[in-house]
Amino acid sequence: MMNKVLIIDDEEKLRNLLGRLIKLEGFAVTESGNLKQAYRAIEKEEPDVILCDVKLPDGNGIDFIKEIKARYFVVEVILLTAYGNIPDGIQAMKNGAFDYLVKGNDNDKVIPLLNKAIEKVELKKKIASLEKQVGKKYTFESIIGTSSLIIDAVNLAKKVAPTDATVLLLGETGTGKEVFAQAIHNASSRVDKPFMALNCSSFTKELLESEIFGHKAGAFTGAIKDKKGLIEEADSGTLFLDEIGEMPLELQSKLLRVLETGEFIKVGDTHTTKVDVRVIAATNRNLQEDVENLKFREDLFYRLNVFTIVLPPLRERRKDIPALSQFFLKIFSAKTNNVASGMSKEFVEHLQQHDWKGNIRELKNIIERAVILTGSPELTLENLPLDLQVSSSKTASSFDLATVEKSHIQKVLLYTKGNKTEAAKLLNIGLTTLYRKIEEYGLS
Repeated sequence: MMNKVLIIDDEEKLRNLLGRLIKLEGFAVTESGNLKQAYRAIEKEEPDVILCDVKLPDGNGIDFIKEIKARYFVVEVILLTAYGNIPDGIQAMKNGAFDYLVKGNDNDKVIPLLNKAIEKVELKKKIASLEKQVGKKYTFESIIGTSSLIIDAVNLAKKVAPTDATVLLLGETGTGKEVFAQAIHNASSRVDKPFMALNCSSFTKELLESEIFGHKAGAFTGAIKDKKGLIEEADSGTLFLDEIGEMPLELQSKLLRVLETGEFIKVGDTHTTKVDVRVIAATNRNLQEDVENLKFREDLFYRLNVFTIVLPPLRERRKDIPALSQFFLKIFSAKTNNVASGMSKEFVEHLQQHDWKGNIRELKNIIERAVILTGSPELTLENLPLDLQVSSSKTASSFDLATVEKSHIQKVLLYTKGNKTEAAKLLNIGLTTLYRKIEEYGLS
């Protein structure tokens, strides 16, 4: 099956030239002259990679990237920018672009860059597939921890799982709310039915309404065919709504109707659709305060708050950090074919001293980074990020200028994906100086 590429540019000659070049390499190509056409093409063709110009007749490519990355996780976007307009490229990268090309000057880089983007797309598809399979296996037994707070939360979840009661999961970001939601689903009578998850903070109001409730063809620009929303996809199963506190008030009333009657109306439709769906919601906000401040509907709050489970932050269950770390170490060592299988005593002690504002998610990222960096069977203190080393140890050597400079150069090189010319520009130093510092700090 051919990989699909969408080119968005109002310069027809350039668009056609790129299209011919890309087609010769075996890609299926679709072209759009503006964003209105592009939205239709995306929904119809489902491209893997999008090449998008910055300035378009009906919008800005940089803003477009942010929207596309929020709505289509797998798709990669490469920005086409004018010569010398590097800030556009940098902003595009911040918005989630895979990379950027200078129009007319980088034609020889198009195909290699496309191939790299396709590799990332294929990897994300595989990971998504694996995560979907793993998600089906989440059980209460797979939740790691022996601290009293996590055991209490698991016991509550076990009691509510066999029922059809609506569940509200409360806890800071990264505390494992989706894992709990999946475990509840898998311990229920709906286990063989769909489990659909959505983060309400990732979309604009219009897109969120379409994602949850679906839409009819012609309901808005780019809606060229009927689309089922997640609430319909989850029929007979479970719908998990993460960050429910971010849902706009107008949509809260539609969700309330589903909870009360099992009915809803798709965007652009005039008829109701009936579903049998269990809702599990989660938030890191204080919904009671939001109700008092008129930011959340009181009737929806009480409808969601049938059964509440509070998930503890990682700093309140520090005794579980070694076991969680070992679990992630095993996963990432297997993924990267790494020899690492253990952690030094000092490494674990520093993990247990950290405050973990990002909770389990932050710990997972730290372990993945450490596994990538290490070349030995044991993770050591040097494999931790500098800020975590400093915050835990407070040693004088951690504050010296050379250490800080080395860390900053590492971060910039990571940001530019190893492009030293671009890194030198961002660091505002000469390329020769950068090469010297790379050699000096052993960063090659």
